[in-house]
Amino acid sequence: MFVLAVRRELTCALQYAIFLFFVKDFMSETRETARIEAFSDGVFAIAITLLILEIKVPHHAETPAVLWKELWKLWPSYFSFIFSFGTILIAWVNHHLVFNHINKKSNIFIYVNGFFLLVVSFIPFPTALLAEYIMADSHSSAITFFCGYSVLSNISWILLFYAIRNPVNLLTPKGEKLIAERFDRVKYFGLSIYTATFILSFWFPYTALIINISLWFLWIVTSMAVKE
Repeated sequence: MFVLAVRRELTCALQYAIFLFFVKDFMSETRETARIEAFSDGVFAIAITLLILEIKVPHHAETPAVLWKELWKLWPSYFSFIFSFGTILIAWVNHHLVFNHINKKSNIFIYVNGFFLLVVSFIPFPTALLAEYIMADSHSSAITFFCGYSVLSNISWILLFYAIRNPVNLLTPKGEKLIAERFDRVKYFGLSIYTATFILSFWFPYTALIINISLWFLWIVTSMAVKE
């Protein structure tokens, strides 16, 4: 356990060092939000890289048939990895689109952005929990926890957009038109669906999970529809 913890910390430090090396020129830009965006991208990069550490290599597989069987048993972990990677990627794309249309900063926005990054970096846990218990008798609790996380994630987006506009509007005129209005149309819709799946998960967990995951398409379409 100690060796694993050290390896994770070293991997995290190495990833951040490499990231800083490649973005040092970006951080020197005159745009006020450059350092905030660079820090945010670093958190996204580290979170998305460390996901693979949750997939464990099978041991004591004496024959090819046994190894293939053990690899098949890891399908929940594959699902967890793909879903976590996709979710963080979609969040990064939309976060990037928002920052492209912000030319100022405020202390409230910095703190709320930090909370948003906290929520993003937490996603490996609920998805790993889901992978561990999705076929177990206690799957309903894991799915409910996952759906509850989705509600929290959507709330973090709503808070981020509130901080962008309050106490001062940090968006450029083009950003207000092309991004803020579009996200305004979907963020509360997303919150209502996520909340509904959270409540539904107490009685119909698998149905709630399918609906929850299907909202991926909403956020992908939202990001694809925005022209920078």
